[in-house]
Amino acid sequence: MNRKQKKMLVRIILTAILVAALGLLPVQGLLRLALYLFTYLLIGYDILRKAGRGIWNHQVFDENFLMSVATAGVFALAIFSRSGDYTEAIAVMLFYQVGELFQSYAVGRSRKNISELMDIRPDYANLQQNGTLVQVDPDEVAVGSVIVVQPGEKVPLDGEVIEGDSTLNTSALTGESLPREIRTGDPVISGCINLTGVLKIRTTKEFGESTVSKILDLVENASSRKSKSEDFISKFARIYTPAVCYAALALAILPPLVRLLLLGLTPAWNIWVYRALTFLVISCPCALVISIPLSFFAGIGGASKEGVLIKGSNYLETLSKVRSVVFDKTGTLTRGVFEVNAVHHNQMSPEQLLEYAALAESASSHPISKSLQRAYGREIDRSRVTDIQEISGYGVTAKVDGAEVAAGNDKLMRRLNIEPIPCHQPGTIVHMAVGGVYAGHIVISDTVKEHSKAAIQSLKRAGIKQTVILTGDAAHAAEAVAAELGVDQVYSELLPADKVTRLEALLEHTGSNEKLAFVGDGINDAPMLSRADIGIAMGAMGSDAAIEAADVVLMDDDPLKIAKAIRISRKCLRIVYQNIGFALTIKFVCLALGAAGFANMWLAIFADVGVTVLAVLNAMRALFVHRL
Repeated sequence: MNRKQKKMLVRIILTAILVAALGLLPVQGLLRLALYLFTYLLIGYDILRKAGRGIWNHQVFDENFLMSVATAGVFALAIFSRSGDYTEAIAVMLFYQVGELFQSYAVGRSRKNISELMDIRPDYANLQQNGTLVQVDPDEVAVGSVIVVQPGEKVPLDGEVIEGDSTLNTSALTGESLPREIRTGDPVISGCINLTGVLKIRTTKEFGESTVSKILDLVENASSRKSKSEDFISKFARIYTPAVCYAALALAILPPLVRLLLLGLTPAWNIWVYRALTFLVISCPCALVISIPLSFFAGIGGASKEGVLIKGSNYLETLSKVRSVVFDKTGTLTRGVFEVNAVHHNQMSPEQLLEYAALAESASSHPISKSLQRAYGREIDRSRVTDIQEISGYGVTAKVDGAEVAAGNDKLMRRLNIEPIPCHQPGTIVHMAVGGVYAGHIVISDTVKEHSKAAIQSLKRAGIKQTVILTGDAAHAAEAVAAELGVDQVYSELLPADKVTRLEALLEHTGSNEKLAFVGDGINDAPMLSRADIGIAMGAMGSDAAIEAADVVLMDDDPLKIAKAIRISRKCLRIVYQNIGFALTIKFVCLALGAAGFANMWLAIFADVGVTVLAVLNAMRALFVHRL
C-alpha cells in the first residue's frame, strides 16, 4: 500500500469505530448531529471537495456528484424528519470509500507488471576512456563507444560483444526464465542483466534508439490508445450520468405533485425524495468506468510480463478477432541464419565463384549476403568492388576487378538476358553471372525455428482458420518450409510490392467481423505490418522499422507467443464483456426496484460498491496469463 492508501484505510477504520461508538452513546439533539456530521465529513470530505470542484469547473455529472447529493440528501432527510438516524448517509459514504480503496489497490497491482518492466531502465553505463572506466548516463554514450558490463549490471545500450563470454537474464524483456548464453561477436540488447562474465560491448545505437528505450516508450503510451469498448463506456457515462440525475429529480418531484394535484392525497415528499436519493446511489457508474479500462490495462500488463508488448487496448481488442495469420518466412518462421551448403560451378572453381559472390554482396546487410561473406572466410577488400547496385527483389550487380558480376535469383538472370540453370536442391539459390555469362549457382539453406511448427499448431487450436506464408524465396524452398510446418497456403518469389498486393487480396476475403494479422521482422515487412489489421513484429532481432510499424512486438522472436497473445486478448475481452453485462443488468434491475420503492440504501450500496468490487475482482483476472 502506498501512503495515500494507508491514509484512506486509517480514515475508514476511524469512521467505523466512531459509527459503532455513536450507536452506543446516549447522546441526543444538536450534540448527536454534530458528532455524526463530524464523522460524515471525516469519511467524505474528499468526495465533497471533488464534487464541488466539478461544479465549479462546469463538469457536474460524475460519481462524486451523485454520491455527495445522495448522502447529503439522506442527512438532510434525517434532520428534517427529526429521526436522528444519520447512520445510513455515513454508511453509504463509508462503503463507497471502501470500494475506492479496493479499486486503488487493484489498479496498483495491475501497474506492478509495468513497474517491474520499468526496472529494465539502466541507471548508468561504464564507458571505457583511455584505459579507465567512467560511469556516465546512457544518454551520453555515442554510437561506436566501448562499454563494460560487469556481473549483476544491466546492459545499458544495444551493441555487439567484442570481448568476453557470459550468460544474460532476459526475463524482463522476453518473459523467459532461462538465461541466454552470449559470446564474442554476438549482438546484445539493452535491458538484459549480465549474470556471470565481464563483457566489453561496442554500442550500435544511441540510448534513445535502443531496445530498452523503445520498450519503455511503447508501454508508457499504451494506455493512450483506447479500444472501442473503452470509448463506448466513456460516451455511455457522459450520457448516462446526467440522464439518471434528471430521472432522480423527476422521481423526487413528479409523483408527489401527481398525488397532491390529481389524486388529492398527501404528497409524501420524504418518501419520494428518499427513493430519488437511493436511485442516485444505485446509478453511480463506477463499476463500468473503472473496471473496463482496468481490464485492458491488466491485459496489457500481463502480456508484457510474458514478453508480448501490445501498443494499446485498441490493438488488444483487434487481436482478439484475428482469424487469419500471414507470415513472412525468413527471420520469422526460420532463424534467418543462412549457411552455404553447396557451390555448383560452371566455368570457374567453386572458390573463385564464392569469392565473386562475396565481393559483389559486400555492401549488403541481408542475411544471405552475410552467409556468402562468412563462407568466403577472408577479409573483404572493398577496393576491388565498384558500381554496386542492389535491385530489390532480384539481387545485386557490381564490378569486381573490372568484371561485370551479377548475383541473385533467376529473375535477375532473365532480366539480364542470361538463362539460369535450375537447381533441385532445397534451399535458396543464388545464381551467378560473370562477364555476362552464366557461371553457376550457390545453394544457401535457412533452418526452421525450434517452435515454428508448434506455433502453427497452437494457432489452429486457438481457432485461426488460415495460415499463409508470403516470401521472396524460390517456390521449392518456400513450399518445403510450408509443408514441414503445416501452413495452409504459401506464395513465393514475391517482390516487396507483390507482397502488399497479395496481402490486400487476402484482406478482401477476410470476414466482416474477422481480422487478419501479419507477422514479420524485416525493413521490407513494414508496409505489410502497417497494412494488416494487426501487425506483429519480432522485437529481439527485428528491424527498427518493423517494430515501429507493428501493433504488437514479440520480445524473444518466438512465434509460439503469437497464439499466446491472441489467447490473452480473448481472455481480456471476455472479462470486459462479462463486466459490462453484469454491471448493467444489476444496475437497471436495482434502479427499477429503487424507483418502485423496493430498494433501500443498503441495496443501493451493493448496487454501487458491491458491483464495482466484483467487477474489479473479475478485471484482475486479466493479469494472470502465464498458463494460457
